[in-house]
Amino acid sequence: MKTKMLILFSFCSTLLFANDKYEQVMQTNIQSIYKAQTAEEMQQSINTFERIGAAEKSKWEPFYYASFGYIMMATREEDGAKRDVLLDKATQVLEKASAIQKNDSEIIALEGFIYMMRVTVDPATRGQQYSGLAMQTFGKALGLNPNNPRAMALMAQMEFGTAQFFKSPTTSACEKATNAIAMFDATSSVGPLAPRWGKETAMQVAKQCQ
Repeated sequence: MKTKMLILFSFCSTLLFANDKYEQVMQTNIQSIYKAQTAEEMQQSINTFERIGAAEKSKWEPFYYASFGYIMMATREEDGAKRDVLLDKATQVLEKASAIQKNDSEIIALEGFIYMMRVTVDPATRGQQYSGLAMQTFGKALGLNPNNPRAMALMAQMEFGTAQFFKSPTTSACEKATNAIAMFDATSSVGPLAPRWGKETAMQVAKQCQ
C-alpha cells in the first residue's frame, strides 16, 4: 500500500512539474509575441508556439497564440495577397485550437478577427461577405461569454468601420467600445495563459467617438 501511494505521489508530482514548466514557457512566449516589433520576431514566437503545440497535444493555447501572431503580422502587411496568406495560416492553426477546445469564446472571437481582416484586403468586394461573418462570429463568442471584452472590442471596431464606410451613425459601435473598456477594467481573476490583448482596440474606437 505504501509503495502504491509513493508511486501515485511521484506520478502526480511529475504531472504538476510538467504543467508548471508548460505554463512558464508559454508565459514567456506570450510576452514575446505581445512585445514583437518586427515580422521576424513575430514569426519566431509563432514558430515556438507551434512547436509547443506539437509537443503538448492536449493544449489549445499554443495554437491560439500562433493564430493571433499571424493575425498581428497581417495587420502590418500592406500587400493584400500576402495578407491573405497570413490569414490562411492563422485559420489553419486556429482550427487546431478549436479541435482541442470546442465552443470556446476566445477562439471564436479570434476567428471573427480573421474574418474582419479579410475585409481589409478589398472592402468593396469583400465587405458584404466577411463583414456579416465577422459580426455573426463575434455575436457567437459573446453568446458563449457575454463578458468577453475582446469579442466586444472587435465587434465595436467592425461596426464602427462599417458605419464609417456607409456614412451611417456610429452610436451603437461607440456604446460597444465603452462597454468593452468597462469589461477590460472589470476583468481580474483570469488564468496565467488567458488572453489579455484588445483594450487598445476598444480605446481607439472610443477615442474616434469623441
